Amino acid sequence: MSDRPELMRDEALRTAFFRHVCQTSPEPLGLVVARAAGATVWDAHGRAYLDLLSGIGVANVGHCHPDVVRAVQEQAARYLHVMVYGEAIQAPQVELARQLAALTPGDLDVVFFTNSGAEAVEGALKTARKFTGRRGFIAFNGSFHGDTFGALSVGGNPVYRRPFEPLLSDVRFLSFDDVNAVAQIDNSTAAVIVEPIQGEGGVRVPHDEFLPALRRRCTEVGALLIFDEVITGFGRSGRVFACEHWAVTPDILVVAKALGGGMPLGAFIGRRALMETLSHDPPLAHVTTFGGHPVSCAAGLAALNVLVREQLAARAAQLGEQWRAHLSQHLGERLRDVRGKGLLIGLEFVDADATQRFARACFARGLIVNWTLHRDTVIRLAPPLVITDEESQSALARLSESLGSLTP
Repeated sequence: MSDRPELMRDEALRTAFFRHVCQTSPEPLGLVVARAAGATVWDAHGRAYLDLLSGIGVANVGHCHPDVVRAVQEQAARYLHVMVYGEAIQAPQVELARQLAALTPGDLDVVFFTNSGAEAVEGALKTARKFTGRRGFIAFNGSFHGDTFGALSVGGNPVYRRPFEPLLSDVRFLSFDDVNAVAQIDNSTAAVIVEPIQGEGGVRVPHDEFLPALRRRCTEVGALLIFDEVITGFGRSGRVFACEHWAVTPDILVVAKALGGGMPLGAFIGRRALMETLSHDPPLAHVTTFGGHPVSCAAGLAALNVLVREQLAARAAQLGEQWRAHLSQHLGERLRDVRGKGLLIGLEFVDADATQRFARACFARGLIVNWTLHRDTVIRLAPPLVITDEESQSALARLSESLGSLTP
């Protein structure tokens, strides 16, 4: 009888969720969240789940990291929103931009803060057209860059584009990881947008020749190269930014998700000559009200300091090798491939049924996993980079049990 009020609250929340919160899938996870910390999420009944998705790549430094929580509390006590982005000088924005400039490759040292990854993609596309005076965009089959109109226009899955057409014109799609295809980039191309590792496309890691070839071709024809590191940024791939694996510097770097340490925050980052095009002809060529919110920037700054201080990129590289080696032992009739970089790992199953059965088996064992948006045969694993050694071993044991349950 003692848990009856709790059960009633749980049921009321579920009813209100399905009645008033817009559903985006026919079968949502349905986990009633009570609290979260580190790599763990607890439901309303106190059951603990290891989050092997990090809130889809957000919680790289873990849920509710004490440094991030403290920064949010302290900034919220100072001031919240005081002026639209780019007008007032706000210390959290300035310091976060300065530290990002120090970490990004090459001369990418001017930051435009946004609310999300999709909004950052929109800003990057607008900047590319304005700077080059060209109209065309090149994107890649299987890519995902967000769901606003511009971002959707360069998304590489026609199933998601078709219901919303017409979208942006002058967008062409090439085969990802095809060096020969880069010859189709020409002097009508304003920009090429690419994920260095495709996330929603199934954790697809390109061969070493592809991204350097893309960089060379863009330079040859005067097209900008935009890297979408919304998923791969901030240590996820085993480097602070995934582009470092191939020693390729884009013209614009798009980041979000883990940038805010759990708060909503995105950005696109470029060299000064490129970014200042947004300040003239006309002035205020691209603006945002809440982008770079001081509380989000304070959280992002704290998370970035944790990432650097605790060397989480190196930890992701080390744990990623362990996870891929362990999981590869289960390759067989059901599990066809284990791939990735760092703690961004894709498990490719023989079919969608096996994928869904595996996800359900994991959830029953207290693991949060899911398949990727564009590949229903691929489970993406992306645990918080602060996952402890004990939690890591527990997760691998439960993943192995779940894989074993698929045996006919």
